[in-house]
Amino acid sequence: MPQSLKEELDALTAVAAHNGRRFRLLKRPAWPNAARIAVNLTVDFDAMLLRRLNNEPPMELAKGEFGGRVGIWRLIELFRTHGVKATIFTPGRICELYPRALAAAVREGHELADHMWEHRVPKEPAVARAHLSRTKAALQLISGRAPIGSRSRYPSALLREVGFLYNSHGARSHLPYLVCDDDGDPAILELPFHFAIDDAMFFSFAWYASANAGQRLFDPDRVFDLWWAAFEHQYREGGYLNICLHPFVSGRALRIAMLDRLIERMRGAPGVWFATCEEVARHCLAQNAPGLLTASAAAATAE
Repeated sequence: MPQSLKEELDALTAVAAHNGRRFRLLKRPAWPNAARIAVNLTVDFDAMLLRRLNNEPPMELAKGEFGGRVGIWRLIELFRTHGVKATIFTPGRICELYPRALAAAVREGHELADHMWEHRVPKEPAVARAHLSRTKAALQLISGRAPIGSRSRYPSALLREVGFLYNSHGARSHLPYLVCDDDGDPAILELPFHFAIDDAMFFSFAWYASANAGQRLFDPDRVFDLWWAAFEHQYREGGYLNICLHPFVSGRALRIAMLDRLIERMRGAPGVWFATCEEVARHCLAQNAPGLLTASAAAATAE
């Protein structure tokens, strides 16, 4: 084997080993009250922020605005109807734009969590930390308590430093898993989601400036079938499901009707734990990395 090729393979092997130490898969969790599955209903309350970052035209901005004016209220009402609690991943700017909707969500018992300040993680570490701290403060002002979760690409070390317990952005497992630091010690819990359970992948026309061939507007009944199949599989396995919704996407009437049928059908299965991401995170950490709970509380106090 040529020396250069061997060196390249050795380097790749070292990187793979390093990455392998950074993620610790957990055994199938024992959910509270002998539940068979934990379901996180999560809402990315982006409104028009992502579309502004992409410099999209006014019509697309208006679609995002629909989420803040109409869609979020429909989702709150849907969750109230079924008596389930959700986690609303919220950019800090949304606290300025739609504070009434967020206050209403808090009154209903939903969790507010970080989704960056304006739907981006700055490349400069100092600016990124300032954005995270600013969003944390804005969410705490509305909810009365500091958020402990994020859906973002912030470094795990930074999230832990400011007192966060979990992130919900990765997809390295179908079950919650630990993200570790360079020494192999747990840094934060990951609550995985996947784009196959993300409404924007099925119901978004003119998404990320994609070409016509990349546009998709699925029949809600087809998405119902796909998501129910995903639920059934995890239910049989005794697993976990993280459903990602956007108010400007799922807030449309026909999609709300589909979600109504889906939640009702899931509720009909025995042993389903509808929980916030915080509840799932604290449960998993208490079983697998209780030291993170103590460290997070100390960091939050110091912050």
